[in-house]
Amino acid sequence: MKNWIPADGDTFVTKEGFIFNTFGYEHPPKRIIAFLKYIPSEFKALFNVEMLKRTWKYKGNKLFRAEKLYTAKNYLSFIETFQKNFSNYVYSCPFRRKKLISSPLSSIMSVYVPRECLKALVQIEQPDRLQQKALDFISLLSKESKVGLDNLGIHGSIALNMHAPESDIDFVVYGSQNFRKIEKTIEQLVHTGVLSYIFGNRIDKARRFKGRYRGKIFMYNATRQPAEIKTKFGDFKFKTVKQVRFRAIVEDDSETMFRPASYRIERYRPLNQASTLEESEIPHIVISNIGCYRNVARAGAEVKVSGTLEKVEEVKTGKVSTQVVVGTATSGDEYFWLK
Repeated sequence: MKNWIPADGDTFVTKEGFIFNTFGYEHPPKRIIAFLKYIPSEFKALFNVEMLKRTWKYKGNKLFRAEKLYTAKNYLSFIETFQKNFSNYVYSCPFRRKKLISSPLSSIMSVYVPRECLKALVQIEQPDRLQQKALDFISLLSKESKVGLDNLGIHGSIALNMHAPESDIDFVVYGSQNFRKIEKTIEQLVHTGVLSYIFGNRIDKARRFKGRYRGKIFMYNATRQPAEIKTKFGDFKFKTVKQVRFRAIVEDDSETMFRPASYRIERYRPLNQASTLEESEIPHIVISNIGCYRNVARAGAEVKVSGTLEKVEEVKTGKVSTQVVVGTATSGDEYFWLK
């Protein structure tokens, strides 16, 4: 952890046994903004959310997971529980003017970086069946796409060595260009019958991030390379304006695969009277904090959006712009759909 530069999707374990996934790339001093993923059994009763029936074990400790990880209702419920019982995990952000789940660095005991977890997996002398299948799959993708293994990583339960035979293969691609190469390679391997897609709903079909390899489900997402991280915590101040619903055209999809996902849009068209804006208020960026809306629309696609209009002030210059955020943790009625 000494030289750890936190990136979206890194996993860490705290001294109480909570397991979090790092969210985004901008973090307060000596803190990490994150989502709670696994809850130790001894604290399960404190959390007023529906839990999956399945359980996990990390170093002998039994863990539970919320049935729905990233909903506004559950996020607010998590904050309430932490505020009452573990208040050091709640951070009042002066720039976003809201409470966020955030772990102090001093509470973190172990860190799992997908890139480093893959390196460790490669070094295992006698991998089990799932570990070997994950290695075979990622090696195949690396070979076919020409994306080096150093730009790929293993995530999820395999990374934490708490997997079971029914676990999925969850992997990470570092960098937008590498992600597009892997995406294209998977499409080609599906076409030749080596892989198959899994579409549970229209979002899955748009993202094409889930599939099957030799009978095993896989999922993948993107993480920014260090050179792709362009802002830091405290560069901007945010002020909520109101809820808006509108249609627009995606102008640029080069940063849509990350979390938060960033869509540059044009041709804003309100869907109700409340969403009619002055010219200076019209947003040209939609940010999605909700992971399932990553990479759902490419340039030229028409989208339908419900989110929170924010004023964004650049701290150094005072320049003000607007953006729409989907997934503000205050409303469950926010979405980003293909028309």
